[in-house]
Amino acid sequence: MSGKLYICPTPIGNLEDITYRTIRVLNEVDLIAAEDTRHSLRLLNHFDISKPLTSYHEHNEDSKGEYLIEKLLNGENIAVISDAGMPGISDPGEVIIKKAIENNIELEVLPGGTAFATALVGSGMDTRRFVFEGFLDRDKKARRKRLEEIKEEEKTMIIYESPHRLKETLKDMLAILGDRKICVNRELTKKYQEIIRENISTVMDVFEKRGEIKGEFVLIIEGFTGEKSVQSNYDFLNEREYVLKLMEEGMDKKDAIKKVCKDRKLKKDIVYKQVLDI
Repeated sequence: MSGKLYICPTPIGNLEDITYRTIRVLNEVDLIAAEDTRHSLRLLNHFDISKPLTSYHEHNEDSKGEYLIEKLLNGENIAVISDAGMPGISDPGEVIIKKAIENNIELEVLPGGTAFATALVGSGMDTRRFVFEGFLDRDKKARRKRLEEIKEEEKTMIIYESPHRLKETLKDMLAILGDRKICVNRELTKKYQEIIRENISTVMDVFEKRGEIKGEFVLIIEGFTGEKSVQSNYDFLNEREYVLKLMEEGMDKKDAIKKVCKDRKLKKDIVYKQVLDI
């Protein structure tokens, strides 16, 4: 008979936020898979939990996942924890959960806090409909591209950000999303918790005046409230269909390829390969 996989949320800052149930499960399992064993050991020691630890992080999710599945199939009960919050939400967990389901291993996700829910509720913005974006791409071009894609999103948006990228992300948001409302949450539930509810430009000024920025950030951004741009009929076409449509409208093939490359921000050879037979 196979064992059971427990997904255990841990406090996002204040250790008092752990649940009695989580403590009980961590005391009962055979093995705890932790994102950072050194970090988790401090948490476990605080609650007098003494169990074998193994590392399970973003760089070994696949290989370690197979190891954990084998142990589960052999009857061991395993708990997965991350450094803070719910495993699987911008932290390792998704891969092992999928593997467990594929192998018909019993799975139990314990309830617990996540940083984005705490930040959203305290933001004062619409909580009825929201989208969770997690961390934006580290690459500036990719980050700006994603912001362009969501700039007319009407739901409240939730974004995680690291301290050393915060200023650049705020600049990109102001340029692309406009000067809308934002709630910046720093070090939630911890000793130096800080919450700023202002417009993006004001928040930018606050952090520009600071020296080194520390802490983890959750950004809650107001959804789009303006008039949406009219969507082009071409937006629903793939590159080949777009070229054909332009040619039907009288444009020659060479110019049609150039326009599609410009509009879709693609290299010429990518589009050209799709229309070789036209």
